[in-house]
Amino acid sequence: MIAEGPDHLERMLTRLKLTAIRDQPDNLIDEAGRGDLTIREALTLFCEREIARKDQRRIEMSFGLARFPFVRDLSGFDFAAQPSVDKAQIRELSTGRFIANGEAVLLLGPPGVGKTHLAVAIGREVIVAGYTVLFVPAMTLVATLAKAQAEGRLEERLAHFAKPKLLIVDELGYLPFEPDAAHLFFQLVSRRYERGALLVTSNRTIGEWGAVFGDPVVATAILDRMLHHSHVVTIRGESYRLREKRRSGLLQKAAPAQDTTTSTAEGVSSL
Repeated sequence: MIAEGPDHLERMLTRLKLTAIRDQPDNLIDEAGRGDLTIREALTLFCEREIARKDQRRIEMSFGLARFPFVRDLSGFDFAAQPSVDKAQIRELSTGRFIANGEAVLLLGPPGVGKTHLAVAIGREVIVAGYTVLFVPAMTLVATLAKAQAEGRLEERLAHFAKPKLLIVDELGYLPFEPDAAHLFFQLVSRRYERGALLVTSNRTIGEWGAVFGDPVVATAILDRMLHHSHVVTIRGESYRLREKRRSGLLQKAAPAQDTTTSTAEGVSSL
């Protein structure tokens, strides 16, 4: 004989980890009744609600593990203010298809044009699509690897940064790397090559990466792997922050910003 009672049902649902159904059984049953659903249709409804609850929890947990510095979405990016950005290309990147192929995305442009905003927004979109993401500033990344090397834990840290499906490295080039740091970054890029996707933001052109890494040979080796399967998004324009200050009258209109872009071929050949 089957035991009856709400407590028994709750215990079974808890044991099965069906928490969405457990927390609102009466509401779900009422909804199924109002819709005059068959038993099969009602079971489908219950499963859909359970899956939705689990997906939401996965997304919330993944947002926390990604360590984004702030919340930004594509809906909040002013594409009209940055006409050099191809909205369709960004939308395509946000699907995460480049991650499935282990490709790299480079967001290049001067400070304040929205590179980090786009990186975070794309990262959040691909989490919703089911991918794991980790966000880390470039200098934090190399400092962590250098510390791990000194402590004999480099392999452990490389494995940590190789694990997420998408690794976002922010602000590459704001400060030059030490030679040892450049080699550590090369090891990470090699570890992820064709196995894990990279998204890198930088205020330096590809042709300037030799100076960033302090070693043109290492820079060429890094770019050889990153550019093999890559999407390069070059953002031209004025800093959002400077534009707002100019609108408020705090700054006079500045001379046009120097074009920080270069073609991929030119960048590689100049290293």
